[in-house]
Amino acid sequence: MSLPLLEQLIDAFRILPGVGQKTAQRMAYHVLEREREGAQKLAEVLAKAIERIGHCTQCRDFSETEVCAVCANSSRERAQLCVVESPADRLAIESATGFRGVYYVLQGRLSPLDGIGPRELGLDALGTRMQQGEVQELIIATSATVEGEATAHYLAQLARAHNVRPSRLAQGLPLGGELEYVDRGTLSHAFGTRTEAT
Repeated sequence: MSLPLLEQLIDAFRILPGVGQKTAQRMAYHVLEREREGAQKLAEVLAKAIERIGHCTQCRDFSETEVCAVCANSSRERAQLCVVESPADRLAIESATGFRGVYYVLQGRLSPLDGIGPRELGLDALGTRMQQGEVQELIIATSATVEGEATAHYLAQLARAHNVRPSRLAQGLPLGGELEYVDRGTLSHAFGTRTEAT
């Protein structure tokens, strides 16, 4: 016996990250009470996106075409390859920095307990790309979690095996931050990885 349509709608909203039963219920009621037209548009765009958006064959970022706009841009510096965990990380770097290199999107990070290994992250394709000799620096921009650090270590070894210089994003104190308000882990890491003052 199938669930009533309202319960199916509530369950459908629960696939979103951070959305539990109560939030999904509020969303479903809001859509039905006040946003039927907006919900219809959302459904149409969502269906199109699922059908048309795939992954770039070069960097694994989301793309409607075989090669995304960044990879297709001939003015990008191909000697610098920045590895990120997700498309959201790529977008953050692209919008906040002047980076003119190219990217490789892992779509995750190494997590053996979850069954995510090098093959799931496309590291064989990344190795092949470095082997071609165009990449001179692999900029590792993974998160500072245990899995992110393990992934960074693996990437650095992979880069060295292909005679590519690995570099890691600096991590530590936020710009304009007061030391007394910085958490202990961040402060300890910043202190341990300090560099010579200029």
